Amino acid sequence: MRYNPFKIFIMRCLICTVFLFLCIASGASADIPMDQLSGDVLSDMLENPDDDEFGEFDEFDEFDDQDILEINDPLSGYNRFMTQVNDKMLIWFFKPLALGYSFIVREPVRIAFSDFFDNLGFPVRFVNNLLQLKVNQAGTEIARFGMNTTLGFFGFFDPARSCLKLYPCPEDFGQTLGYYGVGRGFHLVLPLLGPSNLRDTIGKVPDYFLDPVFYVDKMGIRLAVNGLKVVNTTSLHIDEYEALKYDALDLYILLRNAYEIKRLKDIEE
Repeated sequence: MRYNPFKIFIMRCLICTVFLFLCIASGASADIPMDQLSGDVLSDMLENPDDDEFGEFDEFDEFDDQDILEINDPLSGYNRFMTQVNDKMLIWFFKPLALGYSFIVREPVRIAFSDFFDNLGFPVRFVNNLLQLKVNQAGTEIARFGMNTTLGFFGFFDPARSCLKLYPCPEDFGQTLGYYGVGRGFHLVLPLLGPSNLRDTIGKVPDYFLDPVFYVDKMGIRLAVNGLKVVNTTSLHIDEYEALKYDALDLYILLRNAYEIKRLKDIEE
């Protein structure tokens, strides 16, 4: 399939313009019950250097009981339902696939694949660091990409981290919108992708176009690469998710609160 760059550009502009107005206009809120946050387990589940389902969030104690984040959650009924659907899909479908994959593929190889996908995420991180005027972090991303693509054999190894202590600088378009003052909008649980909100859902659109896999002509290859990424990530983190789920009084509330607080921290940083 051939892509017309002008049509793609127009489509991006229209989508972003419409949803930005929706995001800014959204209103009603609900408070986070802070006792729903389980620090140790949650920090383990959310430990990942990039923008996978699991992200780093291990400093809950910075939020006092008085620092209650207001969450707009008018779709709580749908969101609870979709959380259950996503949980069943993960446990009944992706977990067996991940376990079989783990039996065949040794952990060092799976970590190498994780590094490879992290390296593929360079355009998203680089562009959004630039958009947020984080020039030093953008430079770090260039250095990491150059070193890991060459000395790291196309990103399957991470010598930038292990040798030079250059760590990824994860930024996405949802964070860029937040950096410029766009509100979260209402909370939204996406099929398969999990917790999000209106602003971050909008942000996935330009990030999607920055993903190199999007420009692979054959849809079968695109699906295979994205499927491998999901199964590989699940194989490395399924135990953390199950530990989180075991300790949760209310899985939906825990995931919702953790996501919104983490995103607030990401934007503040």
